[in-house]
Amino acid sequence: MRRVIVLALLALALPIAAWADGIVLTNQNGSINITDAGITSRQSILTSYNGIVPSSKSGSLGSVSFTTGALTSGSILNGGTFSSTGSTFVVIGRGAWAKSFPGFSHGKVTLFSGTFVGPITWTLTSAPGVKNLTYQLSGTIEGQLYNGVTVMGTTTQNIFTVNGQLVQGIGHIRVGTTNLPVPEPGTLGLLGTGLVGIAGVFRRKLMGA
Repeated sequence: MRRVIVLALLALALPIAAWADGIVLTNQNGSINITDAGITSRQSILTSYNGIVPSSKSGSLGSVSFTTGALTSGSILNGGTFSSTGSTFVVIGRGAWAKSFPGFSHGKVTLFSGTFVGPITWTLTSAPGVKNLTYQLSGTIEGQLYNGVTVMGTTTQNIFTVNGQLVQGIGHIRVGTTNLPVPEPGTLGLLGTGLVGIAGVFRRKLMGA
């Protein structure tokens, strides 16, 4: 009985171990367009990728661009929810460091290409009515990495604007953080080996019964 419990715990632990911390990237700057029809951001600067930062000469590792669907509840001024229908989320890598990624061509590589999944939250994070308004755009994203692996993660974009700009649909990204958990090849191999071992033990146990 004790052996069975240990094997069951091992079976549960192996899938958990098969997921690494994954990819963490940050972006800054870049103006965005904010309307009831959706939010669009183009060419926000990719400022870090798993701890890699740009050299002082380049100032950028690439870009982060995204679009949302239309506003479905609340308001742009006070916060609400945007649809993920028709949304996009794309991360482009550039420069010498990006040459190590498969698919690098014409000076760039698509590190991630996907869409938002489910509702996208638009939250007012400053006091209402102040001159400098701040918001947080957050949601779940899903898509493919540069190596073809499908992943699901989250992104949080901190945005600021002023009343005069907001009525014109203008905002600016202070900082954005995106987390993409990915399976680690080495631990996936361990997972397969472990499950094969478990199957073998149970087979011997059944044959000996």
